[in-house]
Amino acid sequence: MPLEAAISTPIELAHRAARIAQEKKAEDLVLLELEKKVSYCDFFLLCSGRNRRQVRAIAESIATQFKKELGVRALSVEGMETGRWVLLDFGDIVVHVFDEPLRGFYDLEGLWKDAPRREIPSLEAQETQAATAV
Repeated sequence: MPLEAAISTPIELAHRAARIAQEKKAEDLVLLELEKKVSYCDFFLLCSGRNRRQVRAIAESIATQFKKELGVRALSVEGMETGRWVLLDFGDIVVHVFDEPLRGFYDLEGLWKDAPRREIPSLEAQETQAATAV
């Protein structure tokens, strides 16, 4: 089954973005469910890179893989040039990739502390699941 057909819900899209971020060694991944809090998206995926180059690599990889694998383009991309805080808006999910100091400064987790956190499958668990499905 093509990956495009396997991903049909916002949570699956968020999990795919998280996996791509994990493959690029993103740190401190947090998935916030905002479906009942705001009208503009269902989930925020937050993650960090150790430096600006890694932040850009994480964001570029998510944008590229979504386009290639799923035919999904970001509606908006902000901050790619500076690489300090990159925002990728895919409609149902918004991905925030921060460099470590800026993430603490803006504290989106604190701002959205009343939003439920959803589990993000570990990269190892996803690889095991994929191997057993074959």
